Amino acid sequence: MQTPTVLVVDYGAQYAQLIARRVREADVYSEIVPASLPVAEIVAREPAAVILSGGPASVYAEGAPAVDPALFEAGIPVFGMCYGFQAMARALGGEVAHDGTREYGRTEVELTGTPGTLHEGLPRTHPVWMSHGDSVTAAPAGFTVTASTDRVAVAAFEDTDRRLAGVQYHPEVGHSPHGQEVLRRFLHDVAGIRPSWTTASIIDETVEAIRAQVGDGRALCGLSGGVDSAVAAALVQRAIGDRLTCVFVDHGLMRAGEREQVEKDFVAATGATLHVAEAADRFLDALAGVTEPEQKRKIIGREFIRVFESATADVVADHHVGFLVQGTLYPDVVESGGGDGTAVIKSHHNVGGLPDDIEFALVEPLRALFKDEVRMVGAELGLPEVIVGRQPFPGPGLGIRIIGEVTRDRLETLRAADAIAREELTAAGLDREIWQCPVVLLADVRSVGVQGDGRTYGHPIVLRPVSSEDAMTADWTRLPYDVVERISTRITNEVSEVNRVVVDVTSKPPGTIEWE
Repeated sequence: MQTPTVLVVDYGAQYAQLIARRVREADVYSEIVPASLPVAEIVAREPAAVILSGGPASVYAEGAPAVDPALFEAGIPVFGMCYGFQAMARALGGEVAHDGTREYGRTEVELTGTPGTLHEGLPRTHPVWMSHGDSVTAAPAGFTVTASTDRVAVAAFEDTDRRLAGVQYHPEVGHSPHGQEVLRRFLHDVAGIRPSWTTASIIDETVEAIRAQVGDGRALCGLSGGVDSAVAAALVQRAIGDRLTCVFVDHGLMRAGEREQVEKDFVAATGATLHVAEAADRFLDALAGVTEPEQKRKIIGREFIRVFESATADVVADHHVGFLVQGTLYPDVVESGGGDGTAVIKSHHNVGGLPDDIEFALVEPLRALFKDEVRMVGAELGLPEVIVGRQPFPGPGLGIRIIGEVTRDRLETLRAADAIAREELTAAGLDREIWQCPVVLLADVRSVGVQGDGRTYGHPIVLRPVSSEDAMTADWTRLPYDVVERISTRITNEVSEVNRVVVDVTSKPPGTIEWE
Protein backbone atom coordinates (compact mmCIF):
# COMPACT_ATOMS: atom_id res chain seq x y z
CA MET A 1 0.00 0.00 0.00
CA GLN A 2 1.42 3.37 -1.04
CA THR A 3 2.07 5.82 1.77
CA PRO A 4 -0.13 8.94 1.50
CA THR A 5 2.15 11.80 0.50
CA VAL A 6 1.71 15.54 1.00
CA LEU A 7 3.59 17.68 -1.50
CA VAL A 8 4.95 20.99 -0.19
CA VAL A 9 5.27 23.39 -3.12
CA ASP A 10 8.27 25.59 -2.38
CA TYR A 11 7.89 29.22 -3.45
CA GLY A 12 11.30 30.10 -2.08
CA ALA A 13 10.23 29.94 1.54
CA GLN A 14 12.77 30.16 4.33
CA TYR A 15 10.77 27.49 6.14
CA ALA A 16 9.86 25.01 3.38
CA GLN A 17 11.83 22.24 5.07
CA LEU A 18 10.25 23.11 8.40
CA ILE A 19 6.79 22.76 6.85
CA ALA A 20 7.73 19.29 5.64
CA ARG A 21 8.91 18.38 9.13
CA ARG A 22 5.72 19.65 10.73
CA VAL A 23 3.63 17.55 8.35
CA ARG A 24 5.62 14.49 9.38
CA GLU A 25 5.14 15.37 13.03
CA ALA A 26 1.45 14.97 12.30
CA ASP A 27 2.30 11.39 11.19
CA VAL A 28 1.88 12.15 7.49
CA TYR A 29 4.68 11.71 4.95
CA SER A 30 5.74 14.82 3.02
CA GLU A 31 8.04 15.79 0.19
CA ILE A 32 9.11 19.17 -1.15
CA VAL A 33 8.67 20.03 -4.84
CA PRO A 34 9.67 23.22 -6.68
CA ALA A 35 7.12 25.83 -7.68
CA SER A 36 8.15 25.19 -11.28
CA LEU A 37 6.65 21.69 -11.24
CA PRO A 38 3.67 21.67 -13.65
CA VAL A 39 0.27 20.92 -12.20
CA ALA A 40 -0.04 17.91 -14.51
CA GLU A 41 3.00 16.35 -12.82
CA ILE A 42 1.68 17.17 -9.37
CA VAL A 43 -1.63 15.50 -10.18
CA ALA A 44 0.17 12.51 -11.71
CA ARG A 45 1.88 11.87 -8.38
CA GLU A 46 -1.54 11.48 -6.76
CA PRO A 47 -0.73 13.42 -3.57
CA ALA A 48 -3.01 13.14 -0.57
CA ALA A 49 -2.78 16.93 -0.27
CA VAL A 50 -0.75 19.91 -1.46
CA ILE A 51 0.64 22.70 0.72
CA LEU A 52 1.57 26.01 -0.90
CA SER A 53 4.47 27.49 1.06
CA GLY A 54 5.35 31.06 1.86
CA GLY A 55 7.87 32.97 -0.20
CA PRO A 56 9.67 36.32 -0.49
CA ALA A 57 7.91 37.62 -3.61
CA SER A 58 4.82 39.76 -4.05
CA VAL A 59 2.10 38.10 -6.10
CA TYR A 60 2.16 41.27 -8.20
CA ALA A 61 5.89 41.22 -8.89
CA GLU A 62 7.02 40.50 -12.44
CA GLY A 63 7.95 36.84 -12.73
CA ALA A 64 6.46 35.95 -9.34
CA PRO A 65 5.38 32.30 -9.18
CA ALA A 66 1.66 31.78 -9.61
CA VAL A 67 -0.67 28.90 -8.83
CA ASP A 68 -2.22 27.23 -11.85
CA PRO A 69 -6.00 27.31 -11.22
CA ALA A 70 -6.12 23.77 -12.66
CA LEU A 71 -4.73 22.56 -9.33
CA PHE A 72 -8.01 23.43 -7.63
CA GLU A 73 -10.03 21.54 -10.22
CA ALA A 74 -8.16 18.28 -9.58
CA GLY A 75 -9.99 17.40 -6.37
CA ILE A 76 -6.78 17.52 -4.32
CA PRO A 77 -6.94 19.12 -0.84
CA VAL A 78 -4.86 22.31 -0.83
CA PHE A 79 -3.60 24.44 2.06
CA GLY A 80 -2.01 27.85 1.43
CA MET A 81 0.40 29.57 3.83
CA CYS A 82 1.44 33.23 3.64
CA TYR A 83 2.48 33.76 -0.02
CA GLY A 84 0.76 30.48 -0.90
CA PHE A 85 -2.39 31.80 0.77
CA GLN A 86 -2.34 34.95 -1.38
CA ALA A 87 -1.50 33.08 -4.59
CA MET A 88 -4.30 30.64 -3.84
CA ALA A 89 -6.80 33.44 -3.22
CA ARG A 90 -5.84 35.21 -6.44
CA ALA A 91 -6.02 32.04 -8.56
CA LEU A 92 -9.52 31.30 -7.23
CA GLY A 93 -10.91 34.76 -7.96
CA GLY A 94 -10.36 36.45 -4.61
CA GLU A 95 -8.74 39.85 -4.19
CA VAL A 96 -5.19 40.54 -3.06
CA ALA A 97 -4.21 44.13 -2.35
CA HIS A 98 -0.76 45.54 -3.02
CA ASP A 99 -1.51 48.48 -0.76
CA GLY A 100 1.43 48.50 1.60
CA THR A 101 -0.40 46.62 4.35
CA ARG A 102 2.46 44.99 6.24
CA GLU A 103 2.64 42.65 9.20
CA TYR A 104 5.96 41.24 10.38
CA GLY A 105 6.53 39.22 13.50
CA ARG A 106 4.14 38.48 16.34
CA THR A 107 0.56 39.44 15.49
CA GLU A 108 -2.74 38.78 17.23
CA VAL A 109 -5.43 37.10 15.12
CA GLU A 110 -9.09 37.20 16.10
CA LEU A 111 -11.44 34.40 15.12
CA THR A 112 -14.70 35.32 13.44
CA GLY A 113 -18.13 34.10 14.44
CA THR A 114 -17.49 30.99 12.31
CA PRO A 115 -13.95 29.81 13.16
CA GLY A 116 -14.39 26.74 10.96
CA THR A 117 -12.63 23.40 11.13
CA LEU A 118 -9.09 24.73 11.47
CA HIS A 119 -9.65 27.12 14.37
CA GLU A 120 -12.68 25.68 16.18
CA GLY A 121 -12.13 25.69 19.95
CA LEU A 122 -8.91 27.72 19.83
CA PRO A 123 -8.67 30.95 21.84
CA ARG A 124 -10.71 33.66 20.21
CA THR A 125 -7.62 35.87 20.13
CA HIS A 126 -4.17 34.30 19.94
CA PRO A 127 -0.69 35.12 18.62
CA VAL A 128 0.66 34.01 15.24
CA TRP A 129 3.77 34.81 13.22
CA MET A 130 3.22 37.05 10.22
CA SER A 131 5.56 38.06 7.40
CA HIS A 132 3.79 39.74 4.49
CA GLY A 133 3.50 42.98 2.57
CA ASP A 134 0.40 42.25 0.47
CA SER A 135 -2.90 41.09 1.92
CA VAL A 136 -6.04 39.24 0.91
CA THR A 137 -8.92 41.73 0.97
CA ALA A 138 -11.69 39.46 -0.30
CA ALA A 139 -11.91 35.68 -0.08
CA PRO A 140 -12.80 33.68 -3.21
CA ALA A 141 -16.42 32.67 -3.76
CA GLY A 142 -17.49 29.76 -1.59
CA PHE A 143 -14.90 30.40 1.13
CA THR A 144 -15.66 31.33 4.72
CA VAL A 145 -13.37 33.87 6.38
CA THR A 146 -12.42 32.43 9.78
CA ALA A 147 -9.88 34.92 11.18
CA SER A 148 -8.70 38.50 10.80
CA THR A 149 -6.27 40.95 12.43
CA ASP A 150 -6.55 44.64 13.18
CA ARG A 151 -4.81 45.31 9.85
CA VAL A 152 -6.12 42.63 7.48
CA ALA A 153 -9.70 41.50 7.07
CA VAL A 154 -8.85 38.03 5.78
CA ALA A 155 -6.23 36.19 7.84
CA ALA A 156 -7.67 32.70 7.24
CA PHE A 157 -10.34 31.10 5.08
CA GLU A 158 -11.63 27.65 4.21
CA ASP A 159 -14.01 25.79 1.91
CA THR A 160 -14.27 22.35 3.49
CA ASP A 161 -16.64 21.06 0.81
CA ARG A 162 -13.81 21.37 -1.70
CA ARG A 163 -11.17 20.59 0.96
CA LEU A 164 -9.41 23.93 0.43
CA ALA A 165 -8.08 26.23 3.17
CA GLY A 166 -5.39 28.76 3.90
CA VAL A 167 -3.90 31.11 6.48
CA GLN A 168 -1.96 34.34 6.09
CA TYR A 169 0.37 33.48 8.95
CA HIS A 170 3.11 30.83 9.35
CA PRO A 171 1.63 27.90 11.30
CA GLU A 172 4.85 25.91 10.98
CA VAL A 173 6.98 28.09 13.28
CA GLY A 174 7.08 27.90 17.05
CA HIS A 175 6.02 31.55 17.30
CA SER A 176 2.52 30.42 16.21
CA PRO A 177 1.68 28.34 19.32
CA HIS A 178 -1.50 26.82 17.83
CA GLY A 179 -0.02 26.43 14.37
CA GLN A 180 0.74 22.72 14.58
CA GLU A 181 -2.82 22.01 15.67
CA VAL A 182 -4.15 24.04 12.72
CA LEU A 183 -1.92 22.10 10.34
CA ARG A 184 -2.93 18.80 11.92
CA ARG A 185 -6.60 19.66 11.50
CA PHE A 186 -6.10 20.42 7.83
CA LEU A 187 -4.27 17.15 7.23
CA HIS A 188 -6.52 14.88 9.28
CA ASP A 189 -9.91 16.59 9.28
CA VAL A 190 -10.08 18.63 6.08
CA ALA A 191 -7.91 16.48 3.80
CA GLY A 192 -8.97 13.26 5.52
CA ILE A 193 -5.48 11.76 5.60
CA ARG A 194 -5.00 8.85 7.96
CA PRO A 195 -1.90 9.38 10.15
CA SER A 196 0.32 6.47 9.16
CA TRP A 197 3.87 7.87 8.92
CA THR A 198 5.33 6.26 12.04
CA THR A 199 8.71 4.92 13.04
CA ALA A 200 7.55 1.38 12.39
CA SER A 201 6.24 2.30 8.94
CA ILE A 202 9.51 4.08 8.08
CA ILE A 203 11.48 0.96 8.97
CA ASP A 204 9.18 -1.41 7.09
CA GLU A 205 9.10 0.69 3.92
CA THR A 206 12.83 1.40 3.99
CA VAL A 207 13.75 -2.25 4.47
CA GLU A 208 11.48 -3.20 1.58
CA ALA A 209 13.08 -0.54 -0.65
CA ILE A 210 16.60 -1.71 0.24
CA ARG A 211 15.73 -5.30 -0.61
CA ALA A 212 14.28 -4.19 -3.93
CA GLN A 213 17.39 -2.18 -4.78
CA VAL A 214 20.10 -4.57 -3.61
CA GLY A 215 18.39 -7.83 -4.53
CA ASP A 216 20.84 -10.68 -4.00
CA GLY A 217 23.80 -8.30 -4.04
CA ARG A 218 26.27 -7.34 -1.36
CA ALA A 219 26.94 -3.99 0.20
CA LEU A 220 29.58 -2.09 2.12
CA CYS A 221 28.79 0.60 4.66
CA GLY A 222 31.24 3.12 5.98
CA LEU A 223 30.76 3.64 9.70
CA SER A 224 31.83 7.06 10.88
CA GLY A 225 30.88 6.59 14.52
CA GLY A 226 27.88 8.86 14.09
CA VAL A 227 24.17 8.21 14.32
CA ASP A 228 23.51 8.54 10.58
CA SER A 229 25.87 5.84 9.34
CA ALA A 230 25.01 3.58 12.27
CA VAL A 231 21.25 3.75 11.60
CA ALA A 232 21.78 3.37 7.85
CA ALA A 233 23.89 0.27 8.47
CA ALA A 234 21.37 -1.19 10.91
CA LEU A 235 18.57 -0.75 8.37
CA VAL A 236 20.55 -2.36 5.57
CA GLN A 237 21.59 -5.24 7.81
CA ARG A 238 17.96 -5.85 8.69
CA ALA A 239 17.22 -5.94 4.96
CA ILE A 240 20.08 -8.11 3.65
CA GLY A 241 21.70 -9.64 6.75
CA ASP A 242 25.30 -10.82 6.50
CA ARG A 243 25.58 -9.63 2.91
CA LEU A 244 26.47 -6.28 4.45
CA THR A 245 30.03 -5.63 5.59
CA CYS A 246 30.66 -2.52 7.66
CA VAL A 247 33.98 -0.78 7.22
CA PHE A 248 35.31 1.79 9.61
CA VAL A 249 37.88 3.94 7.85
CA ASP A 250 40.33 5.20 10.43
CA HIS A 251 41.31 8.29 8.46
CA GLY A 252 42.90 9.93 11.46
CA LEU A 253 40.29 12.70 11.45
CA MET A 254 38.04 11.33 14.19
CA ARG A 255 37.61 12.64 17.70
CA ALA A 256 39.09 10.96 20.77
CA GLY A 257 37.60 7.54 21.53
CA GLU A 258 35.37 7.28 18.46
CA ARG A 259 37.06 4.28 16.90
CA GLU A 260 36.68 2.36 20.15
CA GLN A 261 33.00 3.35 20.34
CA VAL A 262 32.31 1.91 16.89
CA GLU A 263 34.20 -1.30 17.60
CA LYS A 264 32.44 -1.85 20.93
CA ASP A 265 28.97 -0.29 20.97
CA PHE A 266 27.81 -0.71 17.38
CA VAL A 267 29.03 -4.26 16.97
CA ALA A 268 27.56 -5.25 20.34
CA ALA A 269 24.16 -3.79 19.40
CA THR A 270 23.91 -5.22 15.89
CA GLY A 271 26.30 -8.15 15.61
CA ALA A 272 27.47 -6.65 12.32
CA THR A 273 30.61 -7.72 10.53
CA LEU A 274 33.14 -4.91 10.97
CA HIS A 275 36.45 -4.33 9.24
CA VAL A 276 38.75 -1.48 10.29
CA ALA A 277 40.77 0.07 7.48
CA GLU A 278 43.89 1.90 8.68
CA ALA A 279 44.29 4.93 6.45
CA ALA A 280 45.41 7.90 8.57
CA ASP A 281 48.71 8.39 6.77
CA ARG A 282 47.02 8.25 3.37
CA PHE A 283 44.55 10.99 4.26
CA LEU A 284 47.18 13.23 5.83
CA ASP A 285 49.41 12.89 2.78
CA ALA A 286 46.51 13.78 0.48
CA LEU A 287 45.60 16.81 2.59
CA ALA A 288 49.16 18.13 2.92
CA GLY A 289 49.33 21.79 1.98
CA VAL A 290 45.58 22.09 1.35
CA THR A 291 43.72 24.93 3.08
CA GLU A 292 40.64 25.58 0.88
CA PRO A 293 37.54 24.06 2.52
CA GLU A 294 35.83 22.66 -0.58
CA GLN A 295 39.07 21.11 -1.76
CA LYS A 296 39.48 19.42 1.63
CA ARG A 297 35.97 17.96 1.40
CA LYS A 298 36.53 16.67 -2.11
CA ILE A 299 39.87 15.12 -1.20
CA ILE A 300 38.43 13.40 1.86
CA GLY A 301 35.47 12.13 -0.16
CA ARG A 302 37.73 10.84 -2.92
CA GLU A 303 40.14 9.09 -0.58
CA PHE A 304 37.24 7.64 1.41
CA ILE A 305 35.92 5.92 -1.71
CA ARG A 306 39.37 4.71 -2.73
CA VAL A 307 39.87 3.11 0.67
CA PHE A 308 36.52 1.40 0.25
CA GLU A 309 37.56 0.05 -3.10
CA SER A 310 40.67 -1.36 -1.47
CA ALA A 311 38.61 -2.76 1.41
CA THR A 312 36.43 -4.57 -1.10
CA ALA A 313 39.39 -6.62 -2.21
CA ASP A 314 40.58 -7.22 1.34
CA VAL A 315 37.27 -8.07 2.97
CA VAL A 316 35.13 -9.79 0.37
CA ALA A 317 37.55 -10.93 -2.24
CA ASP A 318 35.39 -13.90 -3.18
CA HIS A 319 32.24 -11.83 -3.81
CA HIS A 320 31.33 -8.89 -5.96
CA VAL A 321 30.22 -5.90 -3.89
CA GLY A 322 28.05 -3.58 -5.91
CA PHE A 323 26.58 -1.23 -3.32
CA LEU A 324 27.84 1.43 -0.96
CA VAL A 325 25.62 2.50 1.95
CA GLN A 326 25.70 6.16 2.97
CA GLY A 327 23.92 8.04 5.73
CA THR A 328 22.79 10.94 3.58
CA LEU A 329 19.99 12.95 5.23
CA TYR A 330 17.43 15.29 3.72
CA PRO A 331 19.17 18.48 4.92
CA ASP A 332 22.39 17.23 3.26
CA VAL A 333 20.53 16.97 -0.03
CA VAL A 334 19.00 20.43 0.29
CA GLU A 335 22.22 22.19 1.28
CA SER A 336 24.10 20.50 -1.56
CA GLY A 337 21.68 21.84 -4.16
CA GLY A 338 19.47 18.77 -4.32
CA GLY A 339 16.39 20.51 -5.68
CA ASP A 340 15.35 23.15 -8.18
CA GLY A 341 16.31 26.58 -7.03
CA THR A 342 18.37 25.46 -4.03
CA ALA A 343 21.74 27.11 -3.67
CA VAL A 344 24.80 24.96 -3.04
CA ILE A 345 25.92 26.02 0.43
CA LYS A 346 28.63 23.37 0.65
CA SER A 347 29.34 19.92 -0.68
CA HIS A 348 28.56 17.28 1.91
CA HIS A 349 30.74 14.21 2.32
CA ASN A 350 27.60 12.13 1.77
CA VAL A 351 26.47 14.07 -1.30
CA GLY A 352 29.22 16.07 -2.95
CA GLY A 353 32.86 15.32 -3.58
CA LEU A 354 32.51 11.71 -4.74
CA PRO A 355 34.67 10.77 -7.75
CA ASP A 356 33.01 10.38 -11.15
CA ASP A 357 34.35 6.84 -11.58
CA ILE A 358 32.83 5.46 -8.40
CA GLU A 359 32.40 1.69 -8.71
CA PHE A 360 29.48 1.34 -6.30
CA ALA A 361 25.79 2.07 -6.63
CA LEU A 362 24.74 4.19 -3.67
CA VAL A 363 22.19 2.99 -1.13
CA GLU A 364 20.90 5.94 0.87
CA PRO A 365 18.18 4.67 3.20
CA LEU A 366 17.98 7.93 5.18
CA ARG A 367 17.91 10.33 2.24
CA ALA A 368 14.29 11.39 2.88
CA LEU A 369 14.64 11.71 6.67
CA PHE A 370 15.40 14.49 9.11
CA LYS A 371 17.77 13.92 12.00
CA ASP A 372 15.07 13.50 14.64
CA GLU A 373 13.43 10.81 12.51
CA VAL A 374 16.77 9.04 12.17
CA ARG A 375 17.19 8.99 15.94
CA MET A 376 13.72 7.50 16.41
CA VAL A 377 14.42 4.83 13.82
CA GLY A 378 17.73 3.99 15.49
CA ALA A 379 16.09 3.58 18.88
CA GLU A 380 13.39 1.36 17.36
CA LEU A 381 16.14 -0.77 15.79
CA GLY A 382 17.72 -1.29 19.21
CA LEU A 383 20.78 0.90 18.90
CA PRO A 384 22.04 2.19 22.27
CA GLU A 385 21.57 5.77 23.47
CA VAL A 386 25.31 6.40 23.20
CA ILE A 387 24.86 6.08 19.42
CA VAL A 388 21.39 7.48 18.70
CA GLY A 389 21.84 10.38 21.13
CA ARG A 390 25.21 11.37 19.74
CA GLN A 391 25.66 14.88 18.42
CA PRO A 392 25.99 15.21 14.63
CA PHE A 393 29.55 14.95 13.37
CA PRO A 394 30.56 15.72 9.78
CA GLY A 395 31.78 12.97 7.48
CA PRO A 396 35.09 14.78 6.82
CA GLY A 397 35.65 14.83 10.57
CA LEU A 398 38.14 17.16 12.19
CA GLY A 399 39.59 17.89 8.76
CA ILE A 400 37.00 20.65 8.32
CA ARG A 401 37.27 21.89 11.90
CA ILE A 402 40.87 22.94 11.39
CA ILE A 403 40.98 26.31 9.66
CA GLY A 404 44.14 25.91 7.64
CA GLU A 405 46.29 22.95 6.69
CA VAL A 406 45.55 19.63 8.40
CA THR A 407 48.61 18.18 10.12
CA ARG A 408 49.10 15.45 12.68
CA ASP A 409 50.07 17.92 15.41
CA ARG A 410 47.09 20.15 14.73
CA LEU A 411 44.77 17.17 14.85
CA GLU A 412 46.12 16.16 18.24
CA THR A 413 45.66 19.72 19.53
CA LEU A 414 42.05 19.87 18.33
CA ARG A 415 41.30 16.36 19.58
CA ALA A 416 42.46 17.28 23.08
CA ALA A 417 40.43 20.51 23.15
CA ASP A 418 37.33 18.79 21.74
CA ALA A 419 37.53 16.01 24.33
CA ILE A 420 37.61 18.56 27.15
CA ALA A 421 34.61 20.47 25.77
CA ARG A 422 32.55 17.29 25.33
CA GLU A 423 33.45 16.06 28.81
CA GLU A 424 32.41 19.31 30.48
CA LEU A 425 29.16 19.62 28.50
CA THR A 426 28.23 16.07 29.48
CA ALA A 427 29.12 16.68 33.12
CA ALA A 428 26.89 19.77 33.09
CA GLY A 429 23.96 17.76 31.72
CA LEU A 430 23.77 19.82 28.54
CA ASP A 431 24.04 17.10 25.90
CA ARG A 432 20.30 17.10 25.22
CA GLU A 433 19.99 20.89 25.29
CA ILE A 434 22.35 21.54 22.44
CA TRP A 435 22.14 20.18 18.92
CA GLN A 436 25.84 20.24 18.27
CA CYS A 437 28.99 21.88 19.56
CA PRO A 438 31.76 21.93 16.97
CA VAL A 439 35.15 22.79 18.41
CA VAL A 440 37.26 24.63 15.84
CA LEU A 441 41.01 25.20 15.73
CA LEU A 442 42.09 28.43 14.05
CA ALA A 443 45.37 26.93 12.92
CA ASP A 444 46.34 29.86 10.72
CA VAL A 445 45.73 32.38 13.50
CA ARG A 446 47.88 33.08 16.54
CA SER A 447 47.28 35.42 19.43
CA VAL A 448 49.45 36.75 22.23
CA GLY A 449 48.91 35.33 25.70
CA VAL A 450 50.49 35.12 29.11
CA GLN A 451 50.91 31.72 30.72
CA GLY A 452 53.19 30.96 33.65
CA ASP A 453 54.51 34.54 33.73
CA GLY A 454 55.72 34.08 30.17
CA ARG A 455 54.57 35.41 26.83
CA THR A 456 52.92 32.87 24.55
CA TYR A 457 51.89 32.98 20.91
CA GLY A 458 49.25 30.27 20.65
CA HIS A 459 46.21 29.29 18.64
CA PRO A 460 42.59 30.22 19.45
CA ILE A 461 39.93 27.55 19.91
CA VAL A 462 36.34 28.36 18.94
CA LEU A 463 33.36 26.77 20.68
CA ARG A 464 30.31 26.66 18.39
CA PRO A 465 27.33 25.47 20.52
CA VAL A 466 24.06 25.58 18.56
CA SER A 467 20.44 24.68 19.15
CA SER A 468 18.34 23.40 16.26
CA GLU A 469 15.58 20.99 15.30
CA ASP A 470 16.90 19.81 11.96
CA ALA A 471 20.07 21.81 11.16
CA MET A 472 18.29 23.80 8.44
CA THR A 473 18.29 26.77 10.79
CA ALA A 474 20.06 27.12 14.14
CA ASP A 475 20.62 29.53 16.98
CA TRP A 476 23.68 29.71 19.19
CA THR A 477 23.16 28.02 22.55
CA ARG A 478 23.41 30.23 25.63
CA LEU A 479 25.75 28.04 27.66
CA PRO A 480 26.00 28.82 31.37
CA TYR A 481 28.97 31.07 32.05
CA ASP A 482 30.42 28.71 34.62
CA VAL A 483 30.47 25.88 32.06
CA VAL A 484 32.19 28.09 29.48
CA GLU A 485 34.69 29.13 32.14
CA ARG A 486 35.52 25.53 33.04
CA ILE A 487 35.97 24.58 29.40
CA SER A 488 38.17 27.59 28.71
CA THR A 489 40.28 27.12 31.83
CA ARG A 490 40.86 23.43 31.18
CA ILE A 491 41.72 23.88 27.51
CA THR A 492 44.19 26.70 28.10
CA ASN A 493 45.74 24.78 31.03
CA GLU A 494 45.84 21.32 29.46
CA VAL A 495 46.41 21.99 25.75
CA SER A 496 49.75 23.74 25.51
CA GLU A 497 49.32 25.05 21.97
CA VAL A 498 46.13 26.97 22.86
CA ASN A 499 46.05 30.23 24.81
CA ARG A 500 42.61 31.60 23.95
CA VAL A 501 39.04 30.20 23.83
CA VAL A 502 36.17 32.07 22.19
CA VAL A 503 32.46 31.32 21.69
CA ASP A 504 30.77 31.75 18.30
CA VAL A 505 27.43 33.55 18.83
CA THR A 506 26.25 33.58 15.20
CA SER A 507 22.92 32.08 14.19
CA LYS A 508 22.22 30.09 11.00
CA PRO A 509 21.62 31.97 8.79
CA PRO A 510 23.82 33.94 8.26
CA GLY A 511 26.51 31.51 9.41
CA THR A 512 26.58 27.76 8.83
CA ILE A 513 27.00 25.40 11.78
CA GLU A 514 30.41 24.18 10.67
CA TRP A 515 33.06 26.79 9.93
CA GLU A 516 34.17 25.09 6.72
